[in-house]
Amino acid sequence: MKYDILGVKVDNATMDEAVNAVSQYLGSKDSHIVVTPNAEILLMCENDPQLRDAIGKASFVCADGVGVLEAAKILKTPLKEKVAGCDLGYNLLKIAAKNGNSVFLFGAKPGVAECAAKNLCEKIPGLIVCGTRDGYFTPEQDDEIVKQINDSGADVLWVCLGAPKQEKWMAENKDKLNVSVMLGLGGSLDVYAGNVKRAPKFMIKCKAEWLYRLIKEPWRFGRMIKIPRVIKLAKQELKRRNKDARA
Repeated sequence: MKYDILGVKVDNATMDEAVNAVSQYLGSKDSHIVVTPNAEILLMCENDPQLRDAIGKASFVCADGVGVLEAAKILKTPLKEKVAGCDLGYNLLKIAAKNGNSVFLFGAKPGVAECAAKNLCEKIPGLIVCGTRDGYFTPEQDDEIVKQINDSGADVLWVCLGAPKQEKWMAENKDKLNVSVMLGLGGSLDVYAGNVKRAPKFMIKCKAEWLYRLIKEPWRFGRMIKIPRVIKLAKQELKRRNKDARA
């Protein structure tokens, strides 16, 4: 079931349910897009119709952030739990490895995808990384990139270009790609390359991963204050819906 959270249709799923749903796309002849919006991306959609439409083309939309969960709760459509894209992508690769499906890693700075590939292959027995490419390119290189990915024979594509670039790129190239599933995973390659550390598990469980990241990367403060903005918008939207219901 999908819930409308400030104009973005988000799937109401646990991590296990999300992994199960996305894994069903493996082997499909059609390309399926998976996106993982947080509060910042919800706000981007408010003033970026192209991004909103790109997310609307996704087969599966995960709630990746406390801000999205809080907004959903305020709108009386609570979501089951946060589904972090970084974890979803990793869990899907474990299934892909068992099935013999391959992955192409696309994004981040030069050398990061290769390092992430090495680490992921060490963590996941049998994983096949059939190609990598950094995220520095011009629009004129799109066809070249699509050809590289298709020629690799990849079943899964990680697109780690950051929002809104990754969502728009996937939507624009969906019909040209032969992959079964592509996931927009932001900074996940940096995480698996070891360049960025995630919060301890107890902080993730307590929904305080945002605090850990803020402590480690103070420059994120400007992005973190988007959460109160989303909550404010959700309250305004609830008032509007209640007013419409009474009319």
